[in-house]
Amino acid sequence: MSATQAALTQLLPLAGDTFDKNKVTPGLLGFIVFAGLAVGVWFLMKSMNRHMGRVTFEEAPDPAAATTGAASAEAPRAS
Repeated sequence: MSATQAALTQLLPLAGDTFDKNKVTPGLLGFIVFAGLAVGVWFLMKSMNRHMGRVTFEEAPDPAAATTGAASAEAPRAS
């Protein structure tokens, strides 16, 4: 058995008695991480909203169809 395993097996019973399993909270570090993630998501949503506002959803006309349509309109019709 290594020294680290021996130390951990001796400290394990101490860790079991030091806290109440029903009252464990994430603490200040958990709050800071959660708040940081929330602020990051807020900035990402703001950026996405700005980028989506720049997008045009109108489809551009097909240049091949436009030239074919113009050529057929200029051609004389035989009746």
